[in-house]
This record gives sequence, C-alpha cells and structure tokens, in this order.
Amino acid sequence: MRSPAVVFGYHNVGARGLRVLLDAGVDVRLVVTHTDNPNEAIWFESLAAVAAEYGINCITPADPNTAEVLAQCRAAQPEFLFSLYYRQMLGAALLDLPTRGAYNLHGSLLPQFRGRAPVNWAVLHGARETGATLHVMDTKPDHGAIVDQAAVPILIDDTARQVFDKVTVAAEIVLARAAPRLMAGTASFTPQDLSLGRYFGGRKPEDGRIPSTASAKQIHDLVRAVAPPDYPGAFFDAGGTRALIERTRLVDITGDLHHASFAMFANDAALWIDAADGTRLRVMSCSIDGIAIDHLGWAARFGPAHRLRPGDHAGSAGSALA
Repeated sequence: MRSPAVVFGYHNVGARGLRVLLDAGVDVRLVVTHTDNPNEAIWFESLAAVAAEYGINCITPADPNTAEVLAQCRAAQPEFLFSLYYRQMLGAALLDLPTRGAYNLHGSLLPQFRGRAPVNWAVLHGARETGATLHVMDTKPDHGAIVDQAAVPILIDDTARQVFDKVTVAAEIVLARAAPRLMAGTASFTPQDLSLGRYFGGRKPEDGRIPSTASAKQIHDLVRAVAPPDYPGAFFDAGGTRALIERTRLVDITGDLHHASFAMFANDAALWIDAADGTRLRVMSCSIDGIAIDHLGWAARFGPAHRLRPGDHAGSAGSALA
C-alpha cells in the first residue's frame, strides 16, 4: 500500500521533488504552494503546474498555518509531510499531523548555511561546495536530525543560478534515496551539530551594494551570488549613476598598492575594478544606468582615464574626477 503524503513546496526543488516522490510510489494527496510574486523574476518550474499534470489537488494559501489549511491537510490523512523549498514556516499543528513524520529539503549541507537563501549565502561566502539535505522538521528552522545529504562543487566562477541548478539535482538524488527508506521504516537519523554552522536571514536587493572596503575576491563572490537576470545584481552608486556589475573574473594582477581604494576604470581594452586591498578584478559584463557598457562605451561616456568611485559625481566625459 502506498504511503499518503502532503507536500508543501515551491521552485524547481518543489517541482522536481514532487516528481521524485510520485516516482517512488508516494501517494501525494495534496500540494500546498505559493502564488507567484509578480515583482519576482520567475525563472523556475511551477509546482502547481506539476500537480495539475498529475491531477493532484493544489492550494495556494497566503498563510499555511490556518484552521482551513490544517483541515484540508488532515483530510488527506498523511503519513508523511514533505516541505520542498516552501517559503513559510509551518507551525506545530501541521508538523504533528503526519503519523510518520515531517521532512524538509534544504539547499545546503546542514548544519552549514541554515535559514534563508542558502545557495546565495554559500556563493557569497566563497564556499567551494554545498548541497542538499533532507532533515526532520521541528518548530526551529533547519534544526532536526539529518536523514540524508549530497554535496555538489562550487566552481570559482559559478553564479548562484548555476549552483542552484546543481543543488536541485542533489535534492533529487537525496529524496530519491531517502523516500523508499522512510516508507520502509529503515531510514537512519543523525542529529545536527549546530556549532558547525550558522543561521542566515533573507536577502533583499539593497544587499547587493558593493562595499567600498571589499577585496577583489569578496566583490567577485558578491557578484556571483546575486548575478542577474535571476537575482537583482551587485552594484555601486556614483552620484546619480548606478553601475550594475553582472559578471567578473579574478585575475592575477595587483592594482596600485600605494593608493589602494575601490575604483572602476577602463584599460587594455577591458573594464576593471581596483579593490581597497590593492587586488584587481576584471569586469566581464556590466551596465551603467541600465545600459550595457564596454571599455569603448566607458571611454565615450567618462573619458579613457576616468576612475569611477562610489560617491563620485559621474558626469560627462572630461569630468575632473580622478
């Protein structure tokens, strides 16, 4: 007999995770997901569409922790509850409902990068690997015992989107391994050592502002962590002008160590950033006030020798700014 379950989820992990559970023989009787935010770039698969494809009842409540949602979940008589990138905390009443446990798929190697936006934070912190973890859910986020996890590498130029695509595959692997064990009652559980990681909060577009004190490596990691078009991007403001840094590459070049400070400029048929610690970064793609620009466009707008710094008045070519 198939094990009945309720799935809370969203994003690619939710969509792929539902397919994995169905493939494993789980009887998913209800899917709970989110209504897409019109202000968000929706580049990922729709869990609601996958549920519709398989004829599964799907609801999109603004708040999952209501008596109405609880009643619908109870009517499904779930043995299991799975949370697959669902964006809201589930209260104790929901977590206590399934007779054989509630489980969450998290996009990191727990206990590292607990909390929100784990892939973005891993890239931002220069981690060289991350992964996906299936763990027991309790009322504390990303806190319960680990059922299974799988690692993926983070290459030095990988963007958050590229890493997220890998994490989605890792999540699929983990769930495909764990679901049969959970249904058979043979899964093992390893308590987390929370001292080996920390909790991270959500991110907002303003968090993409490049600190003027950052090293080239720190700037590179921030650019990768919020790279457009999937995320808002890394930027700095110079007077009324905004420079959006879309892609960068680390180079083995040292800037002016005697006058080290954050500055963007054109030189040797390329765009560059000198960082505050004297290290240098090549800018592979960027825009100024929403218009893509290369070294030729830079020279036409600012003058070939212009160095743009946060807070500068970024005026016309020939500006006296150094």
